[in-house]
Amino acid sequence: MSYETIRLDRDGHVATLTLDRPERLNAFNDTMVQELVAACDEIDGDDEIRAVVVTGAGRAFCAGADLGRGDETFDADARSKSDGDGADRWANGIRRDGGGIVTLRFFDLTKPLIAAVNGPAVGIGITMTLPMDVRLLADGAKIGFVFARRGITPEACSSWFLPRLVGMSQAARWCYSGRVFPAAEAAEGGLGELVAPDELLDRARELADEFAGSAPVSVALTRRLLWRGLTLAHPMEAHRADSRAIQALGRMADAREGVTSFLEKRPPEWSLKPSEDLPDVFPDWDQPTFH
Repeated sequence: MSYETIRLDRDGHVATLTLDRPERLNAFNDTMVQELVAACDEIDGDDEIRAVVVTGAGRAFCAGADLGRGDETFDADARSKSDGDGADRWANGIRRDGGGIVTLRFFDLTKPLIAAVNGPAVGIGITMTLPMDVRLLADGAKIGFVFARRGITPEACSSWFLPRLVGMSQAARWCYSGRVFPAAEAAEGGLGELVAPDELLDRARELADEFAGSAPVSVALTRRLLWRGLTLAHPMEAHRADSRAIQALGRMADAREGVTSFLEKRPPEWSLKPSEDLPDVFPDWDQPTFH
């Protein structure tokens, strides 16, 4: 599939998803919303892809929302007149936040996501990385949860993700001030790992290759257990899900292969596919709808 605002490249079991509007510092627009969701669908449909690196073209990761509409940038009513919104973009008079549409799709992805933040990541440029599993931050990059400086509020479900990742106090400091700060401060605050710029993509690929070496269905189900586990009210709920997962996978071919290959001191040959063999260990999970 061809895209206008992103690129999706494959190398072995690793895909690289590149935000590709370098002339606009990869600024986020409605086309990018649609294409990122479509790329996630493509990734989930390709069982050869086992891990994904997300980065930006040129000198930026993503400079935030495209402000080309000027003072109407965040005015949903003004935008709806020309954007050709579908019915799924509106509910009870509320236009769904495009960043949230993307981060929810990242949340549901069956493959691990590694953000390789190569340059400025501001607004949606940083909040889109919050449902990714690892954030590698190039030393010298600038980060900013700048919403209060633009007269709006955080988006992309970041009011849910950010405090869970860095704690309430740190999230409040960054969001209330709206200031732009160096990647070193972001790393110190627990947002990611600081990496030398010339080592960023190599480090991301190294991690991706490590993830890709594990059983794909095991990784997909582990990702689901970890992220959905953040929503559970009691450890017993996690115990139930863990027990279902162990029982389901323990009966499958990859569990036998994992043990046999270890005992035979050889690389494993995984046969299960996330698109076909992922068991449901959250039978009571009710995916919320927007209303």
